[in-house]
Amino acid sequence: MSHDGVGPRAVRRSVVFLTAGALAVPLLAGCGSADEAGKPLARQDIAPAARARVAEGGMLRWAVDTVPETLNAFQSDADATTTRVAQAVLPAMYRLDVTGRPRRDADYLESAKVVDTEPKQVVLYRLNQQAVWSDGREIGAADFAVQWRALSGKDSAYWTARNAGYDRIEKIERGANDLEVRVTFKRPYADWRSLFSPLYPKDVMGTPDSFNDGARGKLKVTAGPFLVNKIDRKADEVRLTRNPRWWGHPAKLSEIVLTAVPRNERASALAAGKLDLAEIDAAGAQRVEGAANGTAGPLAGPGGGRTAAKALRSWALAHGSDEERAETEAGARTKLTRAIAQWEQQQKALRDFEVRRSLEPAYTQLALNGADGPLADERVRRAVARALNRKELAKLVLKPLGLPAEPVGSHLALAGQEAYADSSGALGGQDTSEAQALLADAGWVLGGPVKEQPKGEKAAGAKGEKAAGEKAAGAKKKADGDSPGGDDGTYIVGEDDKPPAETGREEKRHALKDEDDGRQLAQDGKQYKQLHQGAVPGAYAPKGTPAPKGTPAPMGTAAPAAARGKALAKDGKALSLRFVLPSGPGSEPLATVAERITRMLAKVGIRTEIVKVSDESYFKDHIASGQYDLALYSWPASAFPATDARPIYAKPVPAADGSLSVEQNYTRVGTDQVDQLFDQALATLDADEERSLIRKADSRIWAAAGSIPLYQRPQLTAARKSVVNAGAFGFQTPVYEDMGFLKKGAKASGSLSKK
Repeated sequence: MSHDGVGPRAVRRSVVFLTAGALAVPLLAGCGSADEAGKPLARQDIAPAARARVAEGGMLRWAVDTVPETLNAFQSDADATTTRVAQAVLPAMYRLDVTGRPRRDADYLESAKVVDTEPKQVVLYRLNQQAVWSDGREIGAADFAVQWRALSGKDSAYWTARNAGYDRIEKIERGANDLEVRVTFKRPYADWRSLFSPLYPKDVMGTPDSFNDGARGKLKVTAGPFLVNKIDRKADEVRLTRNPRWWGHPAKLSEIVLTAVPRNERASALAAGKLDLAEIDAAGAQRVEGAANGTAGPLAGPGGGRTAAKALRSWALAHGSDEERAETEAGARTKLTRAIAQWEQQQKALRDFEVRRSLEPAYTQLALNGADGPLADERVRRAVARALNRKELAKLVLKPLGLPAEPVGSHLALAGQEAYADSSGALGGQDTSEAQALLADAGWVLGGPVKEQPKGEKAAGAKGEKAAGEKAAGAKKKADGDSPGGDDGTYIVGEDDKPPAETGREEKRHALKDEDDGRQLAQDGKQYKQLHQGAVPGAYAPKGTPAPKGTPAPMGTAAPAAARGKALAKDGKALSLRFVLPSGPGSEPLATVAERITRMLAKVGIRTEIVKVSDESYFKDHIASGQYDLALYSWPASAFPATDARPIYAKPVPAADGSLSVEQNYTRVGTDQVDQLFDQALATLDADEERSLIRKADSRIWAAAGSIPLYQRPQLTAARKSVVNAGAFGFQTPVYEDMGFLKKGAKASGSLSKK
């Protein structure tokens, strides 16, 4: 599953089963009342202010991850910035509210309803009569019809990322006038509200050339509170300016500048006055808040690792008799002094900012690749799941950030959304005895004989890797400081043969480390970049990809002892699972969570080989191509799970060339029953029945244990204190026309004008 917000839902969801029939799932699992949806775990945090309190004009400088490769949200390389631009400049019939539910946007749509179901479903749209494109033309039926033809999948000349929903339309007709649009479906479609958001002008959708190329770098015609003024790739920015033809509440800001800034540089960019709004990592949040309350002094910045003893030694050398060493040390101290002065200057500037926090509409999961190896056995997957304490993992990530630390209970929705219900009971919670029993039932015996494997042969569960014994030897060399070109990215974690007293001491040591892990996560916790829509072509992974040299083994690693401890074995092979992680900047939180997971698995006798790979290789060469056993990645939530989640959990099927077609189901775990429930949910126009079917599907996805939702992702945004109606949006689609700066003397309070 991502990592900057949810992309346009018409694009493939980003990043990121064997039969479950043996598990008795209650018939009513996941079929409770709508109250099960509850409320969002965290409120949005945007410093709300009534429009009357917002100043006219001004430029908002807003950090983004990238300058988009395309402005066409229906192409495969559309990303989070494409979404942000589309939200500001294009029509959307429905947008998400604070609970993640679709709401009609009255600026574009006066009404929309199903007017016929027999013989076919017909939806009648009545458009706002004031709604016009920026060239003055009325938004009408022709725009709907042309977009349908482009996205229907009938014409392969259109390079579309996905056709879901549009391929169910039979025809689109003009109603009583151009402002009435009649959409007739071939077969019932529950998620019809997902369509035409965003809506592009017929100039973009009219021909394959204009669709494929014309809208990639510019949008000449738009219809939102802002226009695309300029894309400057040299300056890494997109400039949006007020739309003079906008008929709704006029935009308060004169200009929004979306600037691409790496996440690890955003705190400095904020301090330098280059940004007003930026999503940041946990370390950045700590720095901004430390500037406000004076707790982040120089020791938290340059030279922060210098102890009192080191400082004393530095002073002694600088004033001692060894002139050469003293001169070197004095130069270093001069550089450090300058760095501290710069740090303090930046901290002073950061006092003008505050951290706004919520939870992203996305969750992080543990993915279990069920294509082959030990995890092809449902009992082993369920044993992995039953070994996990998901509450503990959620606390590890979210508690240090002051956010609700509740594990996610659904694959298909998040708390507050209509389809949400905690269906994790279909699989069960943490239970060491049950996990061990499942492994025993699957034939994995503790201390069983392990055959010596020929060089190059796979250990059980280690796809494309060397034998586990070779990995242990490599890890030992690394632990001893000897890594002459070996596989520096792989570490073996297992349960050693320890006497009860030693085991008890080890448990206490781990318990004492929990608090340290949380503090480190708060300090170094930049989230791994969310896998954006249309992420990868699915290239095959190179074997044995190592991590960068010098990567430390995770806490609790005991590679040398792994050879001494008793292993779970079957058919002469030890049970060892390949846990693939990204190694780039910002991957520290995933590494911390993975380390805790390996510790939990070790308690039931499951060993793990942690393999760190480059960020560029992580998804396309490992997740999408199936070169992993365990992995951590995120999926965004959707208001339309029957449409958007189906390709993620669809049962893989053989393709014509003999390969396996997995769509977006990168765990390769699916069932016919889940597919049928999705199909039934899509085909009903009864909202209660659709919700019930989605919850049933989720129960069965839990039972198949292909992916285990862990926690909703944190959303931290640094905002200039004077910026209002912007920040950590949570589920809600931003209301761009209400964003701005407070009038002098005004306070950020009061209700918003709409939406």
